[in-house]
Amino acid sequence: MANYAGWPTIPRFAVATAALAGLAWVVSFATEQLAMRFGPGVTGMMQSTLGNLPELFVVIFALQKGELIVAQTAIVGSIFANALFVLGFVLVIGSRRSTDGLMRFSTKLPKDTATLLQVTVFIIVLLGLSLASGDPASHHVKTISIVGAVCLLVVYAAWVVPYMRGDQAPASHIREAAPPLVPALALLTVAGIASAFVSDWFVTALSPAIVQLNLSQAFAGLVIVAIAGNAVENFTAFVQSYKGNADLAISVVKNSVAQIAAFLFPLLVLISLLLKTQLTFELQPVYIGALVLTVLAIDQITGDGEAAEFEGWALASLYVILATLTLFE
Repeated sequence: MANYAGWPTIPRFAVATAALAGLAWVVSFATEQLAMRFGPGVTGMMQSTLGNLPELFVVIFALQKGELIVAQTAIVGSIFANALFVLGFVLVIGSRRSTDGLMRFSTKLPKDTATLLQVTVFIIVLLGLSLASGDPASHHVKTISIVGAVCLLVVYAAWVVPYMRGDQAPASHIREAAPPLVPALALLTVAGIASAFVSDWFVTALSPAIVQLNLSQAFAGLVIVAIAGNAVENFTAFVQSYKGNADLAISVVKNSVAQIAAFLFPLLVLISLLLKTQLTFELQPVYIGALVLTVLAIDQITGDGEAAEFEGWALASLYVILATLTLFE
C-alpha cells in the first residue's frame, strides 16, 4: 500500500525496512520448523541460505537500478554485520548464560569459516593492490573477478557438501517431534516470493530516503541494508544463544558469514553480468583493510572454541566504529 499509494519517502522506507525484517523472521521460523530433524550444522545452513533471500534480491535490484555503492556495501556490510555485530552479541549473551563466564562451541566451523573468508579476502586484496599500483592487471578487473567468482564457488561447494553430509544427527536441543512439512514449505514459498517484491520496494525507497535523512550511501548499505537483510541471523542466533544452544547459535552466524563471502558474493558477480550494472571484487581501500582485520579478529576470538563476554563486546565495538566511519563517507 505504501509503495503503490505514493506515501511520503520516509514512512514508505520505514515500512519497507520493517517488512523486509519481518519476512526474514518468517523465513527463520519456517526454516526452524523444517530443520527440527537435523543437527545444528544443517539447521544453521538452512537458516542462513533462506535468510539471505531478501538480501540477494536487494542487491540484484540495486544493481539493476545502477546503485553500485549500495550493492557493494550491502554485501560487505552483511559480512561485517554478522561477523562483528551479530557474532559479538551472541558471544556476550552466551557467555553471560554460561556458569563459568565462557561460551563454548565446536572449533570446526569457525576454522572453516576463517578459511573461506581468507580465500575471498585474498581476491579482494590482490585486486586492491593491483588497482593501487596501476599495473597492467588493473585493466582487467572484470575478468579477474569472474575467474575469482568461479574459483570461490568451487571452493564453497567442495566445503559445503561434506559439511552437510557430516551433520545428520538429530538436533536434541530442539524438539523431538518434527512438525508437518507442508505448512512450513508453503510458508517458505510465500515468504520467498514476497521477499522479491519487498526488496524491489525497499531499494526504490532507499535513494530518496537517504537524501532526506542526509545519510551516505555507504552507511545505508553497510548498516541499514545489512542489518535489515540479515534479521534472520540476528533473531535466531540471539535466541539460540540465550537458550544455551551454543553450537546452533554459532552455526547460524558462521554459516551466514561463509555463505555471503564465498557463495553469495561470487554468485552475484556472475549474475550481474546480465544486469545494468556489473559487480566486481573491487572495493575501496578502507573496506579492504576492514575485511582483513575482521578475518584476523574472528579467527583469534572464535578459533579456540570458547569466548568470554569482553571478546563479544570487542567484536561489536569494531562494527560500531566501522559504521561511524561510513557516516562520513
